[in-house]
Amino acid sequence: MPESDAALLTEAVLAAGKLALRYWRKIPKSWEKPDGTGPVTEADIAVNDLLLAALSKARPAYGWLSEETPDGPARLLQTHCFILDPIDGTRAFMAGEEHFAVSLAVADQGLVTAAVVYLPVLDLLYAATADGPALRNGHPIHCSTRAALDGATLLASRPALAPEHWRIPPPVKRAFRASLAYRLCLVADGSFDTMLTLRDTWEWDVAAGMLIAQRAGAVVSDRHGAALAFNRERPQVAGVMTAPPALHQALLGHLA
Repeated sequence: MPESDAALLTEAVLAAGKLALRYWRKIPKSWEKPDGTGPVTEADIAVNDLLLAALSKARPAYGWLSEETPDGPARLLQTHCFILDPIDGTRAFMAGEEHFAVSLAVADQGLVTAAVVYLPVLDLLYAATADGPALRNGHPIHCSTRAALDGATLLASRPALAPEHWRIPPPVKRAFRASLAYRLCLVADGSFDTMLTLRDTWEWDVAAGMLIAQRAGAVVSDRHGAALAFNRERPQVAGVMTAPPALHQALLGHLA
């Protein structure tokens, strides 16, 4: 059994990715969640159950916060907590697209200390620890050095650029990926300059990607510019904005 949390997460996420691929493009059973938060498939549940069994056995004292497990107050009593999305980008997964991810993190007293994001189809593994570099398939990565908004590449949904959100519309080039965790990693490795979501966002969507982006040199905040904290009673953050330091300030200055 791996001794470090980082090794444990890596081992678990690779196994989870193999399981997810057994369902990919096989038309898995799916249904809408009763709370109206979107679809879920049998693959989401299978991956969640695999991770719950493996991680709980390895770290029985850790709390558990997953999109596909009913939440409860027990995790709030634990110093450490697993925070995960078994399949981030479920709609993309159901459509047979490649850009879905398994997102897995450990938080210690609200701060993420180890994180992995794995894209099984692309065999891309992003990872970071609180005191180490951000890695993609074992190699260090860094965010872009762009400081100016004009012409910057932004990962965001179309509604995020609606005029009512901005004092000055940002002159950016917008693109989109379904997985929030992957968006954060694409900023971390410099593929895109920035990412943004203005909606309240579940912790499991961003906990792992946040640490990876931070360790790659990016600033990660909520939509108001405040730092993110995790394993809270209501596990949501007030949107997410990620960019190199100067670009982050510029983007924040344009928001209404």
